[in-house]
Amino acid sequence: MALALETLTLSHFRSHRRAALRVDARPVAIYGPNGAGKTNLLEAVSLFSPGRGMRRASAETMTRRPEAIGWKIEGLLNGPGGRNEIAFLSENGQPRQVRIDEKPQPQTMLGRMARVLWLVPSMDRLWIEGAEGRRRFLDRMTLSFFPDHAEASLDYEKAMRDRNRLLKDQVRDAHWYRALEAQMARTGAVIDANRHAALSRIAAAQEGAETAFPAADLVLTYAEEPAPEGEDAFATALAESRPRDLMAGRTLVGPHRADLLGTYAAKGVPASDCSTGEQKALLISLILSNARAIAADFGAPPILLLDEVAAHLDADRRAALYAEVTALGAQAWMTGTGAELFEELGDKAQYVEVTDDSGESRTIQKDAP
Repeated sequence: MALALETLTLSHFRSHRRAALRVDARPVAIYGPNGAGKTNLLEAVSLFSPGRGMRRASAETMTRRPEAIGWKIEGLLNGPGGRNEIAFLSENGQPRQVRIDEKPQPQTMLGRMARVLWLVPSMDRLWIEGAEGRRRFLDRMTLSFFPDHAEASLDYEKAMRDRNRLLKDQVRDAHWYRALEAQMARTGAVIDANRHAALSRIAAAQEGAETAFPAADLVLTYAEEPAPEGEDAFATALAESRPRDLMAGRTLVGPHRADLLGTYAAKGVPASDCSTGEQKALLISLILSNARAIAADFGAPPILLLDEVAAHLDADRRAALYAEVTALGAQAWMTGTGAELFEELGDKAQYVEVTDDSGESRTIQKDAP
């Protein structure tokens, strides 16, 4: 069974005053000049998963200017659980509201209905920049398998903020810390277990896969090794770390201090030392492996968002990517500056041309580019 959006409607979202698309489960090839509003369509689709979307933007910044009256996104999602009407709206810069079949719902419900993965140009420096970006990448993969991961992460971060506030205020009474540390230990153990389970599924999906992209060995590390394993060990580590944490004014032990290390498996070379092209190929490989694992686990491949990915691949790699996406059966929303970048897809895809008309995006659906 496919997981796909059947309709997507935008109102005053980013550069789109109004856009309405009706699509099927095939890949969606979106082309047009830079700045026309192609990526804004992908960002709208990314909001069908929990979180702040692929740009991690606030609801206020998503509104179309100069009107700034708020925005709305609507879509009909078809998946293993059936068809659902989903809507997001934000008024006057307020956080987005989620409605599923016309009923208000928390964002976390989206993680139980859909799986959305993305690869965007800002991720190209994943292996050479700070650990925060790699943790975020890992947690997106983890969330795609475990919808409860979002709730555990939110609860952990809230407890850690409260604990950090005590540390900054130099509170030394252990009584104030126990409840917060118990919550951090419980949710931190869930986060750690989910992450390790996700990496195991990615590794299994890479093993024996017929793909033109290189496999990556992934290892989860912590700022301090060995990391505590399990709720009790984590609670003990937090209690023992209080003196150091008081000096630092923040929590120095826990899953928020983790890092994801990658290695080009066939060469045994750290991803951070690979060429730019190799790093991109490793990222594509991981996204595809994640998608294959989701298809086996969820009963349908995820919706894929691949922003400007074709521009960085030669013709052979581009054709290989399209072949793997279509074989997977995923609805992949892909952007490129020209229709020629999608020639290899032919009638296996549907096409949307995006143009700019005096600062307003226009979308035109076509049977062929």
